[in-house]
Amino acid sequence: MKIVTIVGARPQFIKAFPVSQALRQSYQEVLVHTGQHYDENMSRVFFSELGIPEPDYNLNIGSAPHGRQTGAMMDLIEQVLLDEKPAWVLLYGDTNSTLAGALTAAKLNIPIAHVEAGLRSFNKKMPEEINRIVADHLSSLLLCPSQTAANNLQAEGIQDGVHVIGDVMLDSLQAALEKNKNKITILNKLNLTPHDYYLATIHRAENTDRPERLLSIIEAFSALDRRVIIPLHPRTRKIFSAIGYNIAAHSNVIVIEPVGYLEMACLEQNAHFILTDSGGIQKEAYWLKVPCITLRDETEWVETVQLGWNILVGADTRRIVQSVDEFSTPDEHPQLYGDGQSSKRIVDLIGKWSEA
Repeated sequence: MKIVTIVGARPQFIKAFPVSQALRQSYQEVLVHTGQHYDENMSRVFFSELGIPEPDYNLNIGSAPHGRQTGAMMDLIEQVLLDEKPAWVLLYGDTNSTLAGALTAAKLNIPIAHVEAGLRSFNKKMPEEINRIVADHLSSLLLCPSQTAANNLQAEGIQDGVHVIGDVMLDSLQAALEKNKNKITILNKLNLTPHDYYLATIHRAENTDRPERLLSIIEAFSALDRRVIIPLHPRTRKIFSAIGYNIAAHSNVIVIEPVGYLEMACLEQNAHFILTDSGGIQKEAYWLKVPCITLRDETEWVETVQLGWNILVGADTRRIVQSVDEFSTPDEHPQLYGDGQSSKRIVDLIGKWSEA
């Protein structure tokens, strides 16, 4: 059986690597990289360090406005699917690559398996929310990381093909931590002491496309009592440049180039706090028992907030600083989002549904 996997962005590479390993033990996988993320530090490094097979197709789409980018992807994905004639298309998350893959596969009547189905921020101003809703409503097999995600689908009238399988990013994180054992870490390169720095990421459009939010976040970082390490997303760097803002003017804010997944896992594991607008890093912070301050007004990972390991602060300077100062680590840390065996469950479910 042939399965076409479509990826295009950093989080999808991370999610795909354990699933691809599991898939290729039983089936033929054709890997399509749309090129949505094309920077060396955001793309190729993940394939090399994680051992992801080289893409069978690299579409080299690159950056563009949403409509133009999605349309260009659909044009090329359609030809791949017509040539390969897969039994399934496997998609991850909520990017434009996900949307393009879902629309194209659905129009060709190829069944879709969607990893991370059912996540909702309930904010349709976010392009990711539109992408995930469309992908879910077109999918045959909806692979949910949590019961909350499955409940969201049920509320939208989607019941067939819904399975709670846990989160494949836990599979990835466990593999990364194992790879990092006994290696010289990025902490040495950056002269960092474990648990004596904050780690931050900023990349979502709700923050980067609104300079007042972006600058409010940086103002908060500059007021914190430890160094703030920011592996800066290329898009965010361009925005700082466009508005003429020198982030390096703040002595405790240390900007570095984006890092690979193994180094990022090391930085996360050893951080005193994590401040982020990334969905994946919110989960990783929870699994690593590192307090998380989320620079958004809502989150898809509501369980982390409910359990007290994650605080939503938006872009408010005062709230960010206050949350860091007053954060109290909860006594309890129950298991969330599976047990690190989600990749195997995905492969088993695709097999069962193919036989039905």
